[in-house]
Amino acid sequence: MCKSYPAVIANDHVSLTVAPGEIHAVLGENGAGKSTLMKIIFGAVKPDAGQMRWNGEEVRISSPQMARQLGVAMVFQHFSLFDTLTVTENIALGLHGDTDLQELARQIRETGATYGLELEPERHVHTLSVGERQRVEIVRALLTKPQLLILDEPTSVLTPQAVQKLFVTLRQIAAEGCSILYISHKLDEIRELCHSATVMRAGKVTGHCDPRQETAASLSRLMTGAETLPQARPATAAPGEVRLAVKALSLPRSHAFGTSLEQVSLQVRSGEIVGIAGVSGNGQQELLAALSGEDRRAAAEMLQLCGQNVGQRGPDARRALGQSFVPEERLGRGAVPEMSLTDNMLLSHHQPPFVQRGLIRAAATVAAASAILQRFKVKAPGPQALARSLSGGNLQKFILGREITRQPKVLVVAQPTWGVDVGAAAQIHEEIRQLRDQGCAVLVISEELDELFTLCDRLYVIAKGRMSPPVSTADVTREQIGLWMSGLWQQDQAQNGGQHV
Repeated sequence: MCKSYPAVIANDHVSLTVAPGEIHAVLGENGAGKSTLMKIIFGAVKPDAGQMRWNGEEVRISSPQMARQLGVAMVFQHFSLFDTLTVTENIALGLHGDTDLQELARQIRETGATYGLELEPERHVHTLSVGERQRVEIVRALLTKPQLLILDEPTSVLTPQAVQKLFVTLRQIAAEGCSILYISHKLDEIRELCHSATVMRAGKVTGHCDPRQETAASLSRLMTGAETLPQARPATAAPGEVRLAVKALSLPRSHAFGTSLEQVSLQVRSGEIVGIAGVSGNGQQELLAALSGEDRRAAAEMLQLCGQNVGQRGPDARRALGQSFVPEERLGRGAVPEMSLTDNMLLSHHQPPFVQRGLIRAAATVAAASAILQRFKVKAPGPQALARSLSGGNLQKFILGREITRQPKVLVVAQPTWGVDVGAAAQIHEEIRQLRDQGCAVLVISEELDELFTLCDRLYVIAKGRMSPPVSTADVTREQIGLWMSGLWQQDQAQNGGQHV
């Protein structure tokens, strides 16, 4: 398969063979061409050249509808859901026009319960967190009972327990003869789940392997060509003054399917990284809205930024006090898809030297965007590239770079390495650590326990809108945090004599 775009060759004579019942991984750094190849197979992208055979016969898949008719289903990394429709209505869009919505809702509940991907079919998508939206995509694919299931970063926002349950499901599906193409940057997952792997770099296939016979280090080396990755390191100095404080924050849910926040309290000091763990849909979305200034219903004193009450101030006022914010939703919230990277800079850099007396200084803005591309190794044709043209991981690096270069006093970042390859994740973590070492107070909200343990100095857990006591990552296990994610910290503390673990 060959596919070129302006200034980039996405697929350069890529060949791939998948057998019935095989779970086949496709490995590569962000921008290696994996997602383009999957979209070609699914009919969402037309190749420039190449041949595809399906069950031994040559086919030209011209659209996703044709792909679904053949028995191909795909779960995209960037969701293809309509915010104003319900879960049931979104799933019905890919089915026959005479689909009974009540029967479909029953199937959604049944499939979700079977696979550990519980959903409320009547909820509107705009009320769902990123993790819940991913469940919709996976359930939608499973409902078609496909012969080939393509999964692009399917576990990026699932808990460890949900991942293991999904793996049981995928093995069962494969045992029934369904082929699975599996894209993930979690090398341990690939080694545990997949029977074979194709490795891509810069649009070309660079090798094949049996991941079960490889180590995480050897797989990383095949992907990146690098021998070693930056290692985790502790803070270089003790934390300083409190920069971000949440004090007994209680907010009723803003819509019928939201989560109420109840007496949420936390502190983040300068020179430390604090993490918040939790299963998707337990109040993270509501807390992020309050922290960013999108939700200003809190009393002024419930949220303090650099010593000032900001509960009822908007995003611009908080930015002026030194806060930067990286949302979990890249396209549409972190970046405007149809705008260039240079124009996207202005979403948070609308002050001198980029804007003066109401006029945009184009040269300064272009130079700043170009510097981010270089510093954060963002693969893009240039600063004028549209945000939607970047792979998920590269767009994440750009958004994070845009906020880090503001030299914030407080950085709030959600899902910092969602869908990001192992090399880029290590780089992002190192940039966040450097920010911490320069005195920034960093709050990370993530559903990746490994990431939180690698990155954070202290942890909180959020469950059903309530916040656990803080605990040092050095003094707690992943299993402990897993229990707390079910809201069991009070019981756990009682068993330990009321002491923090």
